[in-house]
Amino acid sequence: MQSCEISSDSTDDPLSSGLRTHRQPRIVVIGAGLAGLAATRVLLKNGFTDVTVLEASDHIGGRVQSVQHGTATLELGATWIHGANGNPVYHLAEENGLLEHTTDGERSEGRISLYTKNGVAHYQTNAGKRIPKDLVEEFSDLYNEVYELTQEFFQNGKPVCAESQNSVGVFTRDVVRKRIMLDPDDSESTKKVKLSMLQQYLKVESCESSSPSMDEVSLSEFGEWTEIPGAHYVIPEGFMKIVELLAQDILSCTTCLSKPVRRIHWNYSAQHQEVIAKPSNNNADNNHNENHHGCQPLDDPLILGRPIYVECEDEEWIAADHVIVTASLGVLKQNHDIMFSPSLPEDKVLAINKLGISTTDKIFLEYEEPFWSPECNSIQFVWEDEAQLEQLVYPEELWYKKICSFDVLYPPERYGHMLSGWICGQEALHMERCDDETVAETCTELLRRFTGNPDIPKPWRILRSSWGSNPFIRGSYSFTRVGSSGGDCERLAMPLPYANSTKAPPLQVLFAGEATHRKYYSTTHGALLSGQREATRLTEMYQDLHRADTTKPNL
Repeated sequence: MQSCEISSDSTDDPLSSGLRTHRQPRIVVIGAGLAGLAATRVLLKNGFTDVTVLEASDHIGGRVQSVQHGTATLELGATWIHGANGNPVYHLAEENGLLEHTTDGERSEGRISLYTKNGVAHYQTNAGKRIPKDLVEEFSDLYNEVYELTQEFFQNGKPVCAESQNSVGVFTRDVVRKRIMLDPDDSESTKKVKLSMLQQYLKVESCESSSPSMDEVSLSEFGEWTEIPGAHYVIPEGFMKIVELLAQDILSCTTCLSKPVRRIHWNYSAQHQEVIAKPSNNNADNNHNENHHGCQPLDDPLILGRPIYVECEDEEWIAADHVIVTASLGVLKQNHDIMFSPSLPEDKVLAINKLGISTTDKIFLEYEEPFWSPECNSIQFVWEDEAQLEQLVYPEELWYKKICSFDVLYPPERYGHMLSGWICGQEALHMERCDDETVAETCTELLRRFTGNPDIPKPWRILRSSWGSNPFIRGSYSFTRVGSSGGDCERLAMPLPYANSTKAPPLQVLFAGEATHRKYYSTTHGALLSGQREATRLTEMYQDLHRADTTKPNL
């Protein structure tokens, strides 16, 4: 394997000096998203030179995917820098001039709602009628009051009542409905409109949370997600610029693209002593050096004292001292039982199963001319026949009913005449299975129906994401599902083997990624910080070892 070379200015610290006098630990980072790149960057900076990054797809960035679309950069994945003060992503963008051309419309001080910022949101019913602005504002105030109540259960230690089923969706629907029905000033028709708007707001909330439904989001844990103070920012040149900044210090490192990992054999020396003693065993999982061209006998981890083998899909086997796994929660849910040998501890598997992840997809529609008015910043779909529904789950042929809105992209000088639609949950997966023509036609029919304008043309270009069916991602980002807690994020992040359970080499398998950050899950800064956290964990262990070596008495 080729090693990562680092600049000489990083070799004067005690850690680097210690690493030069001992065998360099080999570290494999699985995943070249924000977490993996951040971890690798810290490792190289701190003097580690034998670092390899394995990325399953053919590009770096993970769930960051900026696509050049004419003169505009469209974000199929991460879009916003959430907060400024102390946010490492914000500081990286600011220090490198990435926010110089961010317009006021791409900077939001309050609680953002997808792209909706400038102008006025048009709430349209399936009868083609626009809901009056004052009624929208009245309902929005009510909804936001109840949203604040959902934060109090965690933040103030408020007990959750049994009726809510510990569900944000159930609690919100129940409280908002009661307040609507008890309002003596509203007519029955106005109450019905507000009840229908409630369902639309919960769809938007589901897209923001990347949950199939807000019914699945834990009420007792909802308030633990922490918002960083400051505005939310869009990077006009694309979020991929952040990825490139993280990667620029890793250019001389071995970064292997299109290199999916099949299995991580950890605690290898402890698990396979008997196999080495019996070379006649022809099991493909154990007979590494004879059956796999990528790893020569000299690279046997037992000979080199390395406790890990990383088995790749292309049959290469890589010996390592440490592996930092940054696979998404969706990939871990689908593959953890075959991805680790020995299997993960039961409590870690339980955390993986309890935490939630779903799919939030975007549908970009481009038009030659706008059919919306200049002040319109979004078209929100309010289905009046859903006012009394408890579950917003649809059969496959009605997947389009989960599209909550289309936002207008600002400024038009940059984006042209572009709408961005949002869909989440199982219905997003149904959308992903349709072809572009079907999605474009379906969206056109929706827009015609809700605006009451039968002359809306089909878009002349369509672009959409497909995070749910991407085999290397399997979802958009994580949420605390009913029955889970922030403690599950911490259990997912806990390195293997557990410190109190074995005398095997420590910190063999480390875990990073947005789902492992208790306060900042679902965010890019959570992903970046988690990668830095695990690299720092390794750095501190080797610093401690170096200090122990240098303080030994001479006998």
